[in-house]
Amino acid sequence: MKLWAVLLLLPLLAGSSALDCIEIPGSLKQIDAGNGQVFGVNSAGNIYTLYGANWVQLPGALKHVTVGPAGVWGVNNNNNIYKLVGGSWKQISGQLKQIDAGGDMFISGANMNDDIFCLPRSAAVTVNNDSSLPWVNIAGKLKYYSCGLWGCWGVNSADDIFFRYDVTPDPCAGSRWQHIPGKLSMIEVGTEGSVYGVNSEGRIYRRDGITQRNPIGNTWTQVASFICKCKHVSYDLGQLWLISDQETIVRCRV
Repeated sequence: MKLWAVLLLLPLLAGSSALDCIEIPGSLKQIDAGNGQVFGVNSAGNIYTLYGANWVQLPGALKHVTVGPAGVWGVNNNNNIYKLVGGSWKQISGQLKQIDAGGDMFISGANMNDDIFCLPRSAAVTVNNDSSLPWVNIAGKLKYYSCGLWGCWGVNSADDIFFRYDVTPDPCAGSRWQHIPGKLSMIEVGTEGSVYGVNSEGRIYRRDGITQRNPIGNTWTQVASFICKCKHVSYDLGQLWLISDQETIVRCRV
């Protein structure tokens, strides 16, 4: 492992800060951290979880994987949905291109048409792969949708950022959207409510000022920028996980 040199660049949205980061052996195109676990998939669709200091491959093939209070879920190249149950992947009714398990035991995501869906907690925790599930279609269009402690965030095809108010586990649809200034190509909400994202230039941002009374926060702060661009970010338990455009894995202590 090697220490990464952090380059402080002029921020596009607000302030900037540096982090101490190390490169983790391996190669992934997408990563997700939650509940003290880390999962990821590589360009071949192979699925991995971090066990101690080593990546352990799981059976199956996915293009996007997520871990959180609702368990471990994923979607494959055909947009089929799966949940990890007893060490095996069980196909779930519905189709999504991106999925998130960071909500309070409910599931959220977007499909191939950028339609937005959530699965209420009551269904997510008792899921049965042999029956249809009550996916809730939420008004609007997003390419990426992620939920946490105090609400859900998403970005659309133009990289515009939105916050969804009044999201609860049952029902999970929420009440209204608010447009948030800034541009991000992907966004991830930590289980405890933190929000991080990556813009089209590979720069990483954190949303500051988020509280229960102010769930949309106040400003975006550029966290760090590296020699190579980043394309994916996830946060859990003081660890920021980054995937570069070369599919290098980087862990930063926050």
